[in-house]
Amino acid sequence: MATSASWQPQEEGFREICGLLEQQISPSSTADKSQIWQQLQHYSHFPDFNNYLAFILARAEGKSVEIRQAAGLLLKNNLRTAYKSMVPANQQYIKSELLPCLGAADRHIRSTVGTIVSVVVQLGGILGWPELLQALLNCLDSNDVNHMEGAMDALSKICEDIPQVLDSDVPGLAERPINIFLPRFLKFFQSPHPSLRKLSLGSVNQYIMLMPAALYASMDQYLQGLFVLANDPATEVRKLVCAAFVQLIEVRPSFLEPHLKNVIEYMLQVNKDTDDEVALEACEFWSAYCDAQLPPEYLKEFLPRLIPVLLSNMAYADDDESLDDAEDDESLPDRDQDIKPRFHSSRFHGSDNLEDDDDDIVNIWNLRKCSAAALDVLSNVFADEILPTLMPIIQAKLSASGDEAWKDREAAVLALGAIAEGCINGLYPHLSEIVVFLIPLLDDKFPLIRSISCWTLSRFSKYIVQNGHEQFEKVLMGLLRRILDTNKRVQEAACSAFATLEEEAAEELAPRLEIILQHLMCAFGKYQRRNLRIVYDAIGTLADAVGDALNQNSVPTDDLDDLQPACLEILMPPLIAKWQQLPNSDKDLFPLLECFTSIAQALGSGFAQFAQPVFQRCIDIIQNQQLAKVNPVSAGVQYDKEFIVCSLDLLSGLVEGLGSGIESLVAQSNLKDLLLQCCMDDAYDIRQSAFALLGDLARVCPVHLHPRLSEFLDVAAKQLNTSKLKETLSVANNACWAIGELAVKVRQEVSPIVVAVISYLVPILQHAEELNNKSLVENSAITLGRLAWVCPELVSPHMEHFMQSWCIALSRIRDDIEKEDAFQGLCAMVKANPSGALNSLVFMCRAIASWHEIRSEELHNEVSQVLHGYKQMLRNGAWDQCMSALEAPVKDRLSKYQV
Repeated sequence: MATSASWQPQEEGFREICGLLEQQISPSSTADKSQIWQQLQHYSHFPDFNNYLAFILARAEGKSVEIRQAAGLLLKNNLRTAYKSMVPANQQYIKSELLPCLGAADRHIRSTVGTIVSVVVQLGGILGWPELLQALLNCLDSNDVNHMEGAMDALSKICEDIPQVLDSDVPGLAERPINIFLPRFLKFFQSPHPSLRKLSLGSVNQYIMLMPAALYASMDQYLQGLFVLANDPATEVRKLVCAAFVQLIEVRPSFLEPHLKNVIEYMLQVNKDTDDEVALEACEFWSAYCDAQLPPEYLKEFLPRLIPVLLSNMAYADDDESLDDAEDDESLPDRDQDIKPRFHSSRFHGSDNLEDDDDDIVNIWNLRKCSAAALDVLSNVFADEILPTLMPIIQAKLSASGDEAWKDREAAVLALGAIAEGCINGLYPHLSEIVVFLIPLLDDKFPLIRSISCWTLSRFSKYIVQNGHEQFEKVLMGLLRRILDTNKRVQEAACSAFATLEEEAAEELAPRLEIILQHLMCAFGKYQRRNLRIVYDAIGTLADAVGDALNQNSVPTDDLDDLQPACLEILMPPLIAKWQQLPNSDKDLFPLLECFTSIAQALGSGFAQFAQPVFQRCIDIIQNQQLAKVNPVSAGVQYDKEFIVCSLDLLSGLVEGLGSGIESLVAQSNLKDLLLQCCMDDAYDIRQSAFALLGDLARVCPVHLHPRLSEFLDVAAKQLNTSKLKETLSVANNACWAIGELAVKVRQEVSPIVVAVISYLVPILQHAEELNNKSLVENSAITLGRLAWVCPELVSPHMEHFMQSWCIALSRIRDDIEKEDAFQGLCAMVKANPSGALNSLVFMCRAIASWHEIRSEELHNEVSQVLHGYKQMLRNGAWDQCMSALEAPVKDRLSKYQV
C-alpha cells in the first residue's frame, strides 16, 4: 500500500495552486475569474494535481479554511470525471489523506471531506476502500465530538446518495455494513449534540424506502426514537421526524397503524409549529395519509381540529414572495429568470392524449399551497362531511372587513376553490350565491384577491356554463376585464381561468367572439413576454373551442362586397405582425407556432389567405435547424430540436386545416426531403412529429411523397421493429398510423414492406395487455387491416397467426372510417383464404358485433357475405356450436345479418 510519504508536494507547485485558489474565491480580487478557471483546468492535466488539492485540504494548516475548502470542492469535481482513470498510487494517496481529516477541528473541512468520501465510494465502491468502514466505526465509537460528527457527516451523504451500498454483502465482512451502523445511528438519537441527532435521524430515514432487514427488525426501537425526538428543541430534527412519519405512511403504513392516533395528534400539533418549514413537513402528512388507503375514520374525528389549522396556514405568510407582486407592474419588462422553460409536446395520433397538469401560478411549494392541496385531498375523501366545520370559518373570514384582514379573505376564496371538486354536491344548492359573491371580488382593490377569485371561479366553470345565461355573461365579462388588469399576476390568473372556462363553454362562446377577441388582442398588445405565452394559449384554446365559428362575418353596413370576417380582422393582423418581428432563432416563436396550429385547424380553408408565408417560414426553420445541427456557425443559430418539432406540428395543423388546398405549397417546396430527414432523426420527439405529418400528407397529397415513397415506407417500418419499442411508443404509434394512411392511397405500391410490417405488428397485438398502450394497439389493428385490404394475397397466408388477437383489438375500436378500412381488409383476406379464420371464428363474430352500425352499405353487404359463407361452409351443427359460444348481446347484434 502506498504510504503518504511516497508522494511529496513541490513547494513551488503548492504555492502557485494556493495563489490561484485564493484569487478564485476572493470577492475583491481584480483577476479575471475565467482566466483563473482555465489555468486550474490546465493544471488538472498533470497526473498529481489532485494530490496537491488533497494535500492543501488536509495539511495546509497555515492557509485559510476557505482556501482549503476550495481545494476540496475542486478535488471532488475532478474526481467525478477522473477518479477511475487515475493511477492506483494517486488514488491511494488521496484516500489516505482524507481519513485523518474526518475528525478535523474545523466543521467546514469535515463537511467537505464527507462529501469527497461519498463521491469516492460512489465511484469505487466499499470494496475499493477497505480501510474506510473501520475508520468510520473508530470515529463513531471515539466519544470525540469532532470525530463522531465527521464520520456521521460522511455516512449521511453516503446514505443519501448511494444508500444501497451499505445494504449489500461485502466480501470479507460477516454482515452487511448497515447492520453494523444502524445500532449506532439509533443510539445517536439520544446524543446531547443536535448535529448528531440530525445526521443520524436523516441517515436512517434514507432507508425507509429500501427497508433493509436490519431496519425492519429494529422498527420498534426506531419508532420509539422518533417519539422521543418528536419535541426536540432543534427545528431541523423536528422536521426530520415529520418527514419520517410522512415516508412511513407512504411506504409502510402498517408499521404506524398501532400508533396512528398518537401520530395524527402529533402531526396536528406540529402543523402549528412556529417554524414554517417544520409545519410544511407536517402538512405533507394529510395528503399522504389519504393516498395510503388507510381507514378514513381514524382521521375523521380529528377533522374539526385539523381544518381550522389548514385554513389558518392558507393565509399568505408575511415573507411570501408573492406579496412582492402586489402592485401595478404591467409595464416592467420580465427578467429572463421569471420565464420558465417551456416544453412542447409532439403531435400524437390516437386515443391516449394525456391531459396537461394545471400550471401552478408561482411554482414555489410552501405551507400555504401544501395546506390548500391537503384540503383538496380531504374534500375528495370526506366530501360534504367537512362542510359543517369548514363553511362557518370560510364565511367568517369572507365577512372580515378592513384592509388588514385581506389575507384572511383571500385564504377563504382559496379554500372555496380547493374544495370545488370534492364538495361539489354539498355546495351545489349554494353555488349560485357563491358565484354572485365571487364576481365582485374580481374587482377587489387587492391584486392577490383579484387573482385568486379568477382561479376559484374557474374551478366552478362547468356549473357556471350550465347555469344560465346571466351568470355566465357576468363571469365572462369579469374575467375579460381582469385579463386587462394592470398587475401581471392577475393577468396570468385571469388568462388561465379564461382558458378553463373556454374549454367548458366551447360553442357557447361563438356569439361573444368579437368582444372576447378584442380583449385578448388588447392584452396581446400590452403584455410582457412571460404572460404573452398565456395569451397565446388562451387564443389557441379559443380556436379549439369555437372551431369554424372564427370564420364568421360581421354584419355588413351598406356595401355587400365588404364581407371580411370580423373575427379574423381583429385576430390575425397583430399575430402576423408578431410573427414577422420574431427572428427564426427566438424561443418566443414556440407558443406562437402552437397558437397558429390551433387557428389553422379551426379556420380550415379560411386560413388559406395566411398559409403561404406560414408554410414557408416552417420550411426555413426546419432547414436552418438541420444545418445548425451539423454546422451552427454557418447556420447562424444554435441547434434546438424544439424549433423543428413545433414547425412540423404547425405544418400538420396546416395540412389538417387546408386539406388538399395545401397541395400547391407542398409541390413547390422541398418538404418531402426535409421530412424524410426528420423521420430518420435520432431525437424521438422529432420522429414522432415527422410521422404525424407524413400521415397527414398521405391523406391529402400522396402524389408529392411519391418520389421517395419506398424510403418513407422503409423508415416507418423500422420504427416498429425495435428492441426499444417501450421507450418510443409514441413514435411507433405515429409511424404505424402513417403506413396505414399511405397504404390506402398508394395501394399495391406498399407491397415491398407488407410482410415485414405484418411481422412487426403481430407481436404488438399479441402483447397488447403488457404494452398497455391503447392507441398503438388500435393503430396496429387498423394498419394491419388496411394492408390486408390493399394486398390480401400477401397477408392472408399468415392469417391463423394473428386472427384471434387482431379480432380482439378490432372489437375495441369505436365506429369510424378507419375501422371500416380494417374490416374491408378482413373481408378481402377471408375471400382469399377462408380456412385461415376457422379457428378464430368466435373472435371474428365478436369483432363484427362490435359495430353499432356500418354506415357503408357496400361493407355491410361484404360482412354479411362473409358470415353466410361460413354458415354454409360449416355443416353438421358446427355453425350452431360456434353461435352457442357467443354471448347474448353479440348474438343480438349479429341477428341483423340473418345468420
